Amino acid sequence: MAVTENLFWYGCNMTRHGEIIRLSQRLLEAVGVGAAPVGGPGACCGSPKESTPRIAEGMADRTMDKFSASGANRVITWCPSCHMNLDDFMGQSKAQDFDSRHLCEALWERREALAPLLTHPVKTRFLVDRHVGFHNQVPVNDIIPGLLSMIPGAEHVDHPLRGASYMCFGLANVPGALPDHLRATLDAVRDSGADTLVTIFHSCHREMVGLERDHGVRVLNWVHLLAEGMGWDYADDYKTWRNAEDKLAAIGPDRVAEAGEVAVRKLVLPELERPRPL
Repeated sequence: MAVTENLFWYGCNMTRHGEIIRLSQRLLEAVGVGAAPVGGPGACCGSPKESTPRIAEGMADRTMDKFSASGANRVITWCPSCHMNLDDFMGQSKAQDFDSRHLCEALWERREALAPLLTHPVKTRFLVDRHVGFHNQVPVNDIIPGLLSMIPGAEHVDHPLRGASYMCFGLANVPGALPDHLRATLDAVRDSGADTLVTIFHSCHREMVGLERDHGVRVLNWVHLLAEGMGWDYADDYKTWRNAEDKLAAIGPDRVAEAGEVAVRKLVLPELERPRPL
């Protein structure tokens, strides 16, 4: 890996939300933060194997070795699990000779460069789906509304609701917790008069996109909304596929053929067709 000042670490969970990762990289470049992308299975934080600590440690150590070999001064994270593991686990088992920032922090530090680029008005009243856990490490609940409020025409509507855990993934295995949060979020959207629900994390985005089809509220990730303020086109394929009646038709025959229909039916459709929490 060539020596670089910054790395943009998007982790191993990138296949569902490639457009968010590409837009994030483009946003960093737009505000003058050059960051070499690092991700995929070979750059995992170890969280998928937390039940087997030795394997998780080996995966994390391999990633830390990549970071050190790059000579980077800073690692910019995207995934909250990766960010927390870097602070709480990875940096304890391997020497960490770089600092870290979450993507929103890196953009907030460059907000004076970002503001003049947000030239496309987006007329919306947006509510941000906020959780309590990750905010203790990175003040995402304050930074992200601040960034989005810089978009002309975008109005942040506040609400006291804060979801448990650090993102919706942490609620999924607690009986009734995720549906309860989704119902409370819908109530918050209606009570606040919002027309757009903004997700912070990828896990939350996957759970929330179904609300657009079933409950008539527009659902965007915060990176999507910034991209709209920049006048950039993008396609949220995951939302389209999840909300389609015919998932295979929505994915399209060319993509199915490229990935292999057996693989799509075995690995993709079960998630897209899983029952909606509400």
